[in-house]
Amino acid sequence: MKKTVLMAAALATMLLGSSVEGWAAKLVARIDVSSQTMTVRYGQAVYRWRVSTARKGYITPRGTYRPQRTARMWYSRKYDMSPMPHSVFYRGGYAIHGTGAVKSLGRPASHGCVRLHPANAAAFYSMVRQAGFRNTRIVVTN
Repeated sequence: MKKTVLMAAALATMLLGSSVEGWAAKLVARIDVSSQTMTVRYGQAVYRWRVSTARKGYITPRGTYRPQRTARMWYSRKYDMSPMPHSVFYRGGYAIHGTGAVKSLGRPASHGCVRLHPANAAAFYSMVRQAGFRNTRIVVTN
């Protein structure tokens, strides 16, 4: 009985002593398709980057996701082996990745992926790898 009470007290202390942040994602990327921006919150740091999402005739799927896989360098077999540096795949073949077409950032230009400046893609890729897939949330909204 005494052991059970001690175990219950220890569990309650762990649960009550942990912050709400401990239960939520530590890394959150919010992609706003209407403003063509991505806001990243990682701990106390906040970043806001220009992106390119789907151009006319294509879609960038809306919703809340967790990363499925990452690739330091990926080549799109669907789109003529186009390079996708620092890819974070979040829904099938859709990913957040770097692009060489930095002049297009800030307006729709992709086949559906979320394109970033290569330096920002590398930073985000690093954050995802550090935080882990379970602690990362990707939110795509209008």
